[in-house]
Amino acid sequence: MPRVLISDKLSPAAVSIFRERGIEADVKTGLTPAELRAIIGDYDGLAVRSATKVTREVLEAAPRLKVVGRAGIGVDNVDVTSATARGVVVMNTPFGNAITTAEHAIAMMFALARQLPEASASTKAGKWEKNRFMGVELFAKTLGLIGCGNIGGIVADRANGLKMKVIAFDPFLSEKRAVEIGVEKVELPDLLARADFITLHAPMTEQTRNILSRENIARMKKGARLINCARGGLVDEVALAEALQSGHLAGAALDVFEVEPATDSPLFALENVVCTPHLGAATNEAQENVALQVAEQMSDFLLTGAVSNAINMPSVTAEEAPRLKPYMELARLLGSMAGQLSAGQDDAIKAISIEYEGHAAELNRRPLTAAALAGVLTPQMGAVNMVNAPVLAKERGIDVAETIMERRGEYQTLLTVSVTTNQGQRSIAGTLLAENKPRLVAIKGIAVEADFAPHMLYVTNQDKPGFIGRFGTALAEAGINIGTLHLGRAAPGGDAICLVGLDGPMPEAVLAEVRRLPLVVRATPLRF
Repeated sequence: MPRVLISDKLSPAAVSIFRERGIEADVKTGLTPAELRAIIGDYDGLAVRSATKVTREVLEAAPRLKVVGRAGIGVDNVDVTSATARGVVVMNTPFGNAITTAEHAIAMMFALARQLPEASASTKAGKWEKNRFMGVELFAKTLGLIGCGNIGGIVADRANGLKMKVIAFDPFLSEKRAVEIGVEKVELPDLLARADFITLHAPMTEQTRNILSRENIARMKKGARLINCARGGLVDEVALAEALQSGHLAGAALDVFEVEPATDSPLFALENVVCTPHLGAATNEAQENVALQVAEQMSDFLLTGAVSNAINMPSVTAEEAPRLKPYMELARLLGSMAGQLSAGQDDAIKAISIEYEGHAAELNRRPLTAAALAGVLTPQMGAVNMVNAPVLAKERGIDVAETIMERRGEYQTLLTVSVTTNQGQRSIAGTLLAENKPRLVAIKGIAVEADFAPHMLYVTNQDKPGFIGRFGTALAEAGINIGTLHLGRAAPGGDAICLVGLDGPMPEAVLAEVRRLPLVVRATPLRF
């Protein structure tokens, strides 16, 4: 009989799901890391919320562990890399908190507009300061959404009901989807200049980190109000405090902070700031939904091998998994490269196509396409998995197409992932060596054969004498060791590609130096 340890509080109904389906479930909450390590070796599954930290040390002490289920969206408390290396599936519940988080953002907007926390505290203190708390209506105001995915779309729906004018900045939002949910799609500078209220619903990625920087906060409309129930690192909190103190902004409501638990902040002393301790998902309904969902998912996996909402494994049956695994890894790597080369606020993805040729065309393509989509979307959207990637692409109006090539070409199997953006189309093609090792074979139609490395540098350049020497010298002088070097060109003297495998991340200073080299058109660091 499979055994599951529930180390954070789940509802009794969730515990009953395990037991009714024939799984032994032990509830032991409040364990110290040492206590968890001492007992985790006896369990096949571990169900957590956010309190339990599933570290590498915990995973090393768990030889039986097959699955970790997180009742919630984020998996920051789970070492996914170590879990994957040990063959442990990590599941989450990506959509159980959406309505609750959206409603919290709306509640924070009301509280901010009418100064409800300050008015409540004043009245409870025996004061009757009716003239002190002059609010503003939400009716006819412009609400700016930074991020308009699942949660942002729900906020837009509620705001339209309040008769607000809703505008949204989201590179993934299509014009068609914008019309469907009743928002006007705009660019970020336009949103900052027009919005009376701005609410954030973006994931934390390299592109969105500090998106409301000091400069962008200064560009916000004078007297605007900010709400953040997404991620703390999206906002420069020091610059926000200064903008509130100066009167440039009228108020802010924050549920998330750059450092949590947030016990000290320059924002806490300001009367025009509303703060809550990361309560976006804190409703009975949301907690119940995610608890029941994770119990069902873990039970399905332990009893039948079925996988759903997995961070590090596709939704496939136990029989399919061994055969599909190397193909899914190839699809993910090709998608990741295409996504990283397409990243940027001005490079919105319009379409993604995956072409299957040879053996790959004969397989169950759904998990392969999902793996490719996850690879493409992750660089811009954060932790996208093979389950929610198709949903996220559909929500943003991205056209997804599969093409089956019946011909037999140079390779026994060939996958090509193409991404269409405002800047054109980029295609990345790859194959499998010995039926299990992913290998890159072409970039934008240019033959470039290379193995994938954890850290790589992609350079496009003009094919003229002297480039390779200057490029190699620049890296050597910076102490950067070249692990592998692969070259390709469209035609003599035309566009060329240089793909370098590195021993570690490319330092920003060295990257800037490479970009300044003569003949270099573009230089992009890649991580896999």
